[in-house]
Amino acid sequence: MNRETELFVGVTMYNEDEVLFTRTMHGVMKNIAHLCTRNKSRTWGKDGWKKVVVCIVADGRKVIHPRVLDCLSALGVYQDGVGSNMVQDQPVTAHIYEFTTQLSVDSDLKFKGLEKGIVPTQIIFCMKERNQKKINSHRWMFNAFCPLLQPNVCVLLDVGTKPGPRSLYHLWKCMDLNSNVGGACGEICAMKGKGWLGLLNPLVAAQNFEYKMSNILDKPTESVFGYISVLPGAFSAYRYIALKNDEIGRGPLASYFKGETLAGRDADVFTSNMYLAEDRILCWELVAKRGHNWVLKYVKSAWGETDVPNEVPEFISQRRRWLNGSFFAAIYSLAHIGQMSRTEHSRKKALALYFEGLYNFLNLLFAWFGLANYYIFFVLLSSSLEDPSLKMPKAVRIINTLLHYLYTGTLIGCFLLSMGNRPQGAKWKYITAMIIFAGLALYMLVACVLILVKAVKGGANATLYAQIVISLIATLGSWITSSILALDPWHLLTCMLQYLLLAPAYINVLNVYAFANLHDFSWGTKDHNIILTDLGVAVSAGDSKVEITCPLEQKDLDQTYDEALMNLKTRPKLLEKNRSDKEKEALKQDYYKSVRTNVVLLWTLTNGILVGCILDGDVTGSFATGKASLKVRLYMIIILGFVAFMALIRLGGSTIYLGIRLFAG
Repeated sequence: MNRETELFVGVTMYNEDEVLFTRTMHGVMKNIAHLCTRNKSRTWGKDGWKKVVVCIVADGRKVIHPRVLDCLSALGVYQDGVGSNMVQDQPVTAHIYEFTTQLSVDSDLKFKGLEKGIVPTQIIFCMKERNQKKINSHRWMFNAFCPLLQPNVCVLLDVGTKPGPRSLYHLWKCMDLNSNVGGACGEICAMKGKGWLGLLNPLVAAQNFEYKMSNILDKPTESVFGYISVLPGAFSAYRYIALKNDEIGRGPLASYFKGETLAGRDADVFTSNMYLAEDRILCWELVAKRGHNWVLKYVKSAWGETDVPNEVPEFISQRRRWLNGSFFAAIYSLAHIGQMSRTEHSRKKALALYFEGLYNFLNLLFAWFGLANYYIFFVLLSSSLEDPSLKMPKAVRIINTLLHYLYTGTLIGCFLLSMGNRPQGAKWKYITAMIIFAGLALYMLVACVLILVKAVKGGANATLYAQIVISLIATLGSWITSSILALDPWHLLTCMLQYLLLAPAYINVLNVYAFANLHDFSWGTKDHNIILTDLGVAVSAGDSKVEITCPLEQKDLDQTYDEALMNLKTRPKLLEKNRSDKEKEALKQDYYKSVRTNVVLLWTLTNGILVGCILDGDVTGSFATGKASLKVRLYMIIILGFVAFMALIRLGGSTIYLGIRLFAG
């Protein structure tokens, strides 16, 4: 038909159920319907759906949820009984189905058609025979389908992410207006449930606050510089021509797909963990692409909703991959900062990117010593309550001693748990640790308030008091000011306290578990090498033809379709999750665990040395009367000043972004 493909929407799927699948697909179809309403556009309009191709890639035929197949059958995309395991003695790697559907199924499993504004949608369904990870699904998209379709913009979505009704248009429009934008992302929102009842779970509330502040402060700041450290694979867009490799095979896609073959196999621990966050590698390689001047942008008007972990084990496991991947990917980008000299970025933009590199280095350094910094400030704040000028009960000294032991003991317990227990197998132990740290955080907040009250009355060291006030104003002020400017302040009222209470758990539980499991770079993937034959085998019939068995009778086709509809109407069956032992590469495990131990030793020793140096001596009056030693005062001034400086940079970047968005669009 020689149709031009303007927008390629890639949807990756593993074993998600039909509710998550229909949530995403119905959202995509509503976006396509919106494109068809833009009659004044030179690109879109009534027949705009012809320029959009939706590609669904399922990661493993045996793990895909059967009710998702029923949904696809109901849409006319999937047909059971036509696949084969082998063709001419060659194993089949994927089964590809293609159809233009005129129906949509929403998350309530209700059909929507033209009467509800749904337009035809061109769908390619690629069901991989084996589970080979999400990055392999992206390889199918970028290396198999995109070269044939030659799209202008590629949008990546995970099943479960519901794009806003106009989000795809806004992502596309950003690249249409700015020819040097190679990638873009929108705001990822945490699903809060009906009536925001999901926020009653403090874990969900803390993540909602974290997501909001990242979308209000961090991503706009990075967007102003031109390099966003991560365009989330769950909701992002790329210009296809920017991703393509050069004539000799070098480029963003080549670097991106190294993660499929290297991670966990023929690579060291650094490379393996780095490619846990391979989308970060893709972002860096795109901006640093030789001979080009691509930049990345944040598009606030594009948004997508996704579920966040509401259970502690799931939360810890997710953050293990995120933290390890982002840590090593950050080191990778800093180590390859010299690649900027081979790009075509202007001098002004290059300076901005170098400054962002310095900014990221300082953040990385601060994160490395986060374990020590939080403990030091806990000791300094709590010990300051013992100062006679505060007139606290004498029992506070005993309470502080017990709390210091409790902090240290809980931290040691987290190390022991992380070394030998999965979060799923020690759920209540991890929950207990997080509750203890939340209680200690509350104690810190009370101590901070009492010291500030004392300072206002004139009994505290003026310099330290000024630093505390400046740091608090810079941090809280940046949160409040940026949220109000963005016209999105509600998370401050509903989620900030939960985030502050869980902040020490982010540092002491999540970071400890992540570093203690550096040797584990799995994605939960079962790498089967067994060739199944349950679908049958296509045999040669000569003359470059093969014979396969297909349902030919109309009644067979009708029966299959009716069964799919009946399955959607009936109550879903509870599916048992397949469990199998992890296949380990025995010869490499000792090496991986040795490197893990070395990194953990380096991390704990450097943090321990910092704690020992700062807390050596009497720190009772550090805040209340300023009797602290010179090194303690200097340390507190540096840390508090650094916090204030970084907060002001983020606030400035966020404000500049809003100004550009307001006046330049």
